[in-house]
Amino acid sequence: MTGIIHKYLLQGNPRSILVKKNIIGSLFVRGVSISISLVMVPLTISYVNPSRYGIWLALSSVVGWVSFFDIGFTCGLRNKFAEARAKGDEQLARAYLSTAYVFMSAIFGSLLVVLLVANLFIDWGALLNIDNVVQERVGTVAAIVITYFCCLFVLRIVNTLLTADQKPALSSLLDMLGQLASLAAIFVLTRTVRGSLMNLTIALCLPTLVVLLLAHLYLYRSEYSAYAPSFRLARKDQAKDIMGLGVKFFIPYLAFIIQYQTTSFMIAHYFGVTEVTVYNIAYKYFNVLQMTFTIVTAPLWSSVTDSYNKGDEDWIKRVVNKYLYVLSAFVAMALLMLLFSDKVYDLWIGKKQVHIGFDISLLCCLFVITSMFANIFVSVINGIGALKIQFVSSLITPTLFIVMSLFFVLKLGTGMEGILIASIVSNCFGVVIAPIQYYKIFVNKSTAKVWYA
Repeated sequence: MTGIIHKYLLQGNPRSILVKKNIIGSLFVRGVSISISLVMVPLTISYVNPSRYGIWLALSSVVGWVSFFDIGFTCGLRNKFAEARAKGDEQLARAYLSTAYVFMSAIFGSLLVVLLVANLFIDWGALLNIDNVVQERVGTVAAIVITYFCCLFVLRIVNTLLTADQKPALSSLLDMLGQLASLAAIFVLTRTVRGSLMNLTIALCLPTLVVLLLAHLYLYRSEYSAYAPSFRLARKDQAKDIMGLGVKFFIPYLAFIIQYQTTSFMIAHYFGVTEVTVYNIAYKYFNVLQMTFTIVTAPLWSSVTDSYNKGDEDWIKRVVNKYLYVLSAFVAMALLMLLFSDKVYDLWIGKKQVHIGFDISLLCCLFVITSMFANIFVSVINGIGALKIQFVSSLITPTLFIVMSLFFVLKLGTGMEGILIASIVSNCFGVVIAPIQYYKIFVNKSTAKVWYA
């Protein structure tokens, strides 16, 4: 057994060895993270009740739209930092990192002020379709969530650094520690004070920020001291360089955020916050597979960037084929999870808490399967920076999602199932277009510039 593990980890292409080590490290870390996430759902619901938990989910999804203002900075930084490292230019890599910190701080600092003022005039009760007993507290909770998200997008630059340096396992570790701290905080709350949406919000937000702050203090004084950000190294031309690539990522990312974040909001607005909890439980159940698969594919993006810049395209084709074999096993597990979903919900959440219909489970299962398939090819396309086709298709998919959702809900009266169907159908780039683009570039060796743009 030891010999097999040794052969798997230490033999082969150096890039493949690094990928394998990160996958194993990430599997352990994210396995713990997934377990924490699953434990946190029933604990949180029992602390506040399904309706208040639904309010938190809907509110955080709406406020999560502030990620629009990232403008692709972190995705652009990920590729630019990896490219500079691949070329051995550490000073340039540090300059890119410093520029990202300065400009992201300016963007989200300004946004924080604007949103806190706007929050004073928003009627959250009407927007989220919640009762008068709870809505009087939602404005304050929203202010906390707004502050959390604005700080989070600046502090998570350290996660981008670790991922760009082909160490996604360490990035996952930071996320896991934040979750663990939040779980501990919620557990203490259940034993000490009555259920409160305000207390829940603080417990879910504050620990994550503290963990990221501590990570900054440690990493930039040790392993990454050579890349410690400095205000004097920030440059406008480098910001344009990052954004020139980052904007290409921004629109596809925007399309994803509109779809993902709008789902909970639309369910809350048309069907009530309790239904958000129903959807979230089913989604979290099947998302265990997607989170695990994301661990496996996490090193792919930056590894493809490194491989493509060094002209090793054969490695990319080999690794994609391996990922497709792995995906087949995940699909089988998804179908097995669907078969036993009712029994798992009863054991996990409790029979009397919420009822989740089979149709909701089926649609969440299909969404996760298609997302995992898309993840492989989108990671490759992102890694080589051939984003024009993805950019154009992403101008269409958000509108397609919203129009289809409204048509199903308002015209056909499908219930929230219509919103989930719209989510699956609108993921057309990852499921259809990205695989075609991959084939044209790496298999067919097409000379048409459109595939490489």
